[in-house]
Amino acid sequence: MITTHIIVNGAARAADWYKTVFSAEERGRITLPDGRLIELELWFGSSRMMLADEFPEHNALSPKTTGHASAVFYMQTHDVDALWARALANGAEIFRPLADWFTGERDGQIVDPFGHRWGLTQRLRQVPREEIEREAGKFFGGGAR
Repeated sequence: MITTHIIVNGAARAADWYKTVFSAEERGRITLPDGRLIELELWFGSSRMMLADEFPEHNALSPKTTGHASAVFYMQTHDVDALWARALANGAEIFRPLADWFTGERDGQIVDPFGHRWGLTQRLRQVPREEIEREAGKFFGGGAR
């Protein structure tokens, strides 16, 4: 099992947002005497994620501070349109619009209010690997093989 541990400017606020938008379940937190969270455990179904506040003195900075995210967290759902609407209604910004893709998925990316990118996706249909490779080559400029 791999657990992601992300740095957030405002880990407690982010946890509340993730609980509201993604129905995450909080299972524990460790708070330092100065009020900062060093560990906040969230579960998204069977996936675990840890959050921590920024610790500039240890070069632990969030995307809001650095200006860029280095990862995209993907969440698969049975109703991506509802999840998308809930995320936007709660302050997310569109990074890549929600659309039906040649992969057989309805997919888009948002940036949460804390600077982290999330891919929201729903499987619509199974697509043969050869078809995905051919269409990906066209889409990304590699052409068909």
